[in-house]
Amino acid sequence: MTDPALTDRPASTDATRTDPTRAAANPPPPRRRLLLTLLWDLAVPLGLYYGLRAAGVSVFAALLLGALLPAVTCAVQWARQRTLEGPAGFVAGTMVLGVAAALVSGSPRFLLAKDGWLTGAAGLWFLLSIRAHRPLLFHFGRPLLEGRFGADGTSWDVLWEREPAFRRIWRVSTAIWGVAMLLDAAARVVMAYTLPVDLVPLLGGLLWPVTLVLLQLVNGVYYELAGLWRLTGGGPGRRRARRPHG
Repeated sequence: MTDPALTDRPASTDATRTDPTRAAANPPPPRRRLLLTLLWDLAVPLGLYYGLRAAGVSVFAALLLGALLPAVTCAVQWARQRTLEGPAGFVAGTMVLGVAAALVSGSPRFLLAKDGWLTGAAGLWFLLSIRAHRPLLFHFGRPLLEGRFGADGTSWDVLWEREPAFRRIWRVSTAIWGVAMLLDAAARVVMAYTLPVDLVPLLGGLLWPVTLVLLQLVNGVYYELAGLWRLTGGGPGRRRARRPHG
């Protein structure tokens, strides 16, 4: 039987191209939803912390209540879908462990450093995934990038199987994210144990957009230099499907 992934067909029936019906059923996450998630997980806990501190609540209690808010996101997702996506499950598990350890230690400094430990663990997770079947950034980037920026509609599954350069791009960019997250984590832990307690949440909140913007810039330059858009757009350098003999 002929492998449909290896035969040349018109664009409307080519099995290597994204099924529009499937794409409609599984749309990429809207930017508005991503923005609301960032506001809920970053801005709201920060505002809650300083509001509670202004009301006379202790540092430890204010930090603890703010740390529990992202867990609400995971609980809502579980209630709606009866499942947790990989990142959400990872965050929820690490959050529970971090809060439990903070309760045992009773240390506000440890609770302040929690984001650093969480970010460091995520950075290690990214680095360990480089040698997995598909690295983490491939899974995170796919809903946002597949089919966009002049793409010719070829499925990323097909590109992953056919294009060594495509696989290398996602492994290298995953390594970039992993290293950046470890550096971010180190900065957070140092801040948590050296700076005034009430200054750390503000600086930690500001560090997130700085890290993310720098990562976007570095990865954007790398994607351009490595030819990611040329590969997804069917440009020069991409391997063509071969007709099977016979």
